[in-house]
Amino acid sequence: MTRLLTTVCTTALLALTLATPVQAQARDSFKVCWSIYVGWLPWDYGAAEGIVDKWADKYDIDIEVVQINDYIESINQYTAGQFDGCTMTNMDALTIPAAGGVDSTALIVGDFSNGNDGIVLKDADKLEAIKGRRVNLVELSVSHYLLARALDSVGLSERDITVVNTADADLVSAFNTPDVTALATWNPLLGTIKESPEANLVFDSSKIPGEIIDLMVVNTDTLKANPALGKALTGAWYEIMGHLNDSGFRQHLANVAATDLDGLRMQLDATRLFDKAEDAVTFTNSPALKDTMQKVAEFSFDHGLLGEGAPDAGFVGVETPAGVYGNNGNVKLRFDPTYMTMAAEGEL
Repeated sequence: MTRLLTTVCTTALLALTLATPVQAQARDSFKVCWSIYVGWLPWDYGAAEGIVDKWADKYDIDIEVVQINDYIESINQYTAGQFDGCTMTNMDALTIPAAGGVDSTALIVGDFSNGNDGIVLKDADKLEAIKGRRVNLVELSVSHYLLARALDSVGLSERDITVVNTADADLVSAFNTPDVTALATWNPLLGTIKESPEANLVFDSSKIPGEIIDLMVVNTDTLKANPALGKALTGAWYEIMGHLNDSGFRQHLANVAATDLDGLRMQLDATRLFDKAEDAVTFTNSPALKDTMQKVAEFSFDHGLLGEGAPDAGFVGVETPAGVYGNNGNVKLRFDPTYMTMAAEGEL
């Protein structure tokens, strides 16, 4: 899955153009979408096994779960109002729907990357050796964010390297060429590249735990008008998580991801999956989340991802239980643990 931020700085403006503000009303039919990534594969299992339908029926609503092959397109469709909810990273939630003016709520904090994203060097086993190199990656993606955080950890910056924008489909083959000596990417590409005897993993997302977060995001106004949607989705998610160690569950996920059980296990091992609601609530309530979103906002602003009119990194307010980062008058992204808390307390 290409977990991109935005491919061009005008994407947020495009999202604003696509979005058609309407007054949210109570209704009984909803659509949510997801795309291929280890943290979101369980939604397919939940749909296929009738778990989502079961929880929707409990609250007298209907929820259609749709797979979208193109990740960015799924977020754009959500932003345009074609879906009520969508799986996305915290960075993309900020830079696409929120920056585009669509008030969005992180309903379910599903996991964070804990090694699924990494930086690999040839001919060196220390991150500092990246200085002066050309680094192949998908520009403005979570890999780019990871690179910026890695450089900062050793007193370097992007001025000390050269970013080479490379399509994710080309990264594995690129690493096998003599000219490519530094690369940043995510699993399963990272796992394939690490198999090369020339590959040295010098930094991965386990060094910045809790910063690359995978979410189920829903339209805030729709959620307010239809709390049953939040209850049904959250209840379904944690029932799905109860199957995490079932062999049938894992085989289903492996099949959908076009990998084998070992490949799936490798990705799960590098993911901090919040299979218990109380763990997700604790993570969401932590002041560290607000600090993380400040880092993400600063990176996004520095790279023009908050739109041409954004005067600073705090232009789009991000609400967390620990407080708001940015503009209190322009809060468009909300981390709300209400429904996860209900799940943790057995109130769904």
